[in-house]
Amino acid sequence: MATLSDILHAEDITSLQHLQLFARTVVEGFTTGHHASPHKGFSVEFRQHRPYVQGDEIRRLDWKVFGRSDRFYIREYDEETNLRATIVLDASGSMNYRGGKDILKFDYARKLAASLAYLLMSQQDAVGLVTFDSKVRDIIPCHTKITHLHVLLETMIKTAPGKDTSLAPVIESLAQRLKRRGLVILISDFFDDPAAILKAVGILRRKGHEVIALQLWDRDEIDFPFGNWARFENLENDEDFLLLDPATVRQRYLEVQQKFATDLKEGFRKHQIDYLNLPTDESHSMALRNYLALRMR
Repeated sequence: MATLSDILHAEDITSLQHLQLFARTVVEGFTTGHHASPHKGFSVEFRQHRPYVQGDEIRRLDWKVFGRSDRFYIREYDEETNLRATIVLDASGSMNYRGGKDILKFDYARKLAASLAYLLMSQQDAVGLVTFDSKVRDIIPCHTKITHLHVLLETMIKTAPGKDTSLAPVIESLAQRLKRRGLVILISDFFDDPAAILKAVGILRRKGHEVIALQLWDRDEIDFPFGNWARFENLENDEDFLLLDPATVRQRYLEVQQKFATDLKEGFRKHQIDYLNLPTDESHSMALRNYLALRMR
């Protein structure tokens, strides 16, 4: 089983220093200048009382305490998070592929998820996690406390890829669950019907959520380097397999793969969704660093 150090390395933390992930669109919550809010007020959590001093706002006086003590006290609050970010992590069977480079797609995915969770929580944003295969498996609500990061990481560690994928219904369900608009980060190979996926993310966008899509590919899935007759198994259904001469299907496979990736990319662009195409043999921390640096500019 993976450990905390397997999915969040010290070098990952170092590589993300001085980088931030700010919302580009309106989110709900308190605004400190980083994330725009649609509200004039802000959400806060009570922390403590302190004695009133000249210049304090009268509306912050606690009149119940005054009634008991005959003294003026101000209610102090902790600022609630600027942003609620939900990381949606694909744990379906296709993420269980380990190609010629010996990198499990799901391991790469949860390293990305762990790095993003750490980054967002280090800037005091609230982070939640959803894992799924054919349905939602785990839902961890958004919180900001540092102990919550351990909950997220431990959930990623205990999660193993399942079987079938059904991403579109998961996204639609998420759109109904998320009551406050925020950021949704999809980490998946998106091996599902592109039209259904794009329709579902369209619902998220219409509800005011910002979406980032990180699509993972094993290098074998990009180049189809196979040469000899082989048995190709469906990782999402143990009963499905094909015996093929790769040379006879390679050109057609590459055409279909290219169209699939292009349809998703163009669809995400139409919905104004940031899209990253990430081969798993390339450094996940460098890919994140390059993307965040570009986004900040």
